[in-house]
Amino acid sequence: MTDSPAQICPLPDGVYVPTVAFFKENDDIDLEATQRHAIHLAEAGVAGLVVHGSNGEAVHLSREERSLVIKTTRAALDQSDHHLMPLIAGCGAQSTRETIQLCRDAANAGANYGIILPPAYYGGLLNTSKIVQHFYDVADSSPIPVMIYNYPGACSGLDLSSDTILEIAKHPNVHGVKLTCGNTGKLARIVDGARPGFFVAGGSADFILQGLVVGGNGTIAGTANLVPRACVRICELFRAGELKEARRLQAIVAKADWIAIQTGFAGVKAALQHFEGYGGEPRKPCGLPSSEQMDMITNGFEEVIALEQSLV
Repeated sequence: MTDSPAQICPLPDGVYVPTVAFFKENDDIDLEATQRHAIHLAEAGVAGLVVHGSNGEAVHLSREERSLVIKTTRAALDQSDHHLMPLIAGCGAQSTRETIQLCRDAANAGANYGIILPPAYYGGLLNTSKIVQHFYDVADSSPIPVMIYNYPGACSGLDLSSDTILEIAKHPNVHGVKLTCGNTGKLARIVDGARPGFFVAGGSADFILQGLVVGGNGTIAGTANLVPRACVRICELFRAGELKEARRLQAIVAKADWIAIQTGFAGVKAALQHFEGYGGEPRKPCGLPSSEQMDMITNGFEEVIALEQSLV
């Protein structure tokens, strides 16, 4: 059983943004930029925010910094009249014990949900049943609902199958999944097989429309840090039945997303700095893109930024 079951805030369909982390020149958390970005995204019409995802440099943050970012983001949303907006926090760790602790920390700091990568460091010792049990144990003890995060690139190639995800989804405190694997067939199978109300999201902005077509609830997409309105507009056009225009916008967003995929979260931060005037550097040992990569970023994002500005 969970420690103290919280009132569950249902996740509305739409675009969720896995926010980047912001640092000052002295490498401390930049609270002002964190707040500014959260409000900017909320005002753009996204459905919710995710902190401590892959874009959020969770592996570069201490436990105390994780809580600070959650508290700062939650406060920014509440103070800007977005108090009902869901806040999801990355809580994945390699041990079940630490994962549970991060879920408790997230709940205490103001997160509504925790999203969890499967443990993979000792992948050779973890069969499917152990991974399923890990999620069950975390869900039993987490004071907030949890979501599954399937991202092979961050988990030594571990790619949870639709069968495994559906098995984990049977737990009453597991409420959704993010599929950064990009497998829309898997997404369709989970939509069909999961209980009603189970939130199924793609994990990249290059297949927002494709996921919606097979019944997904939306996307959790890093490129939405830069172009939230364009991503939201794809969802709106789909719901309105305007598929031709939705396909046009999806193609523009997908081209930009390919640039983001090639340059990673550092490229997203660099693009934010270039186009919005804030973003800053990643924590070491990561660094900003090269000048050659910056040319690719600025040129590659030009069309989608124009689209974003047209929607303001």
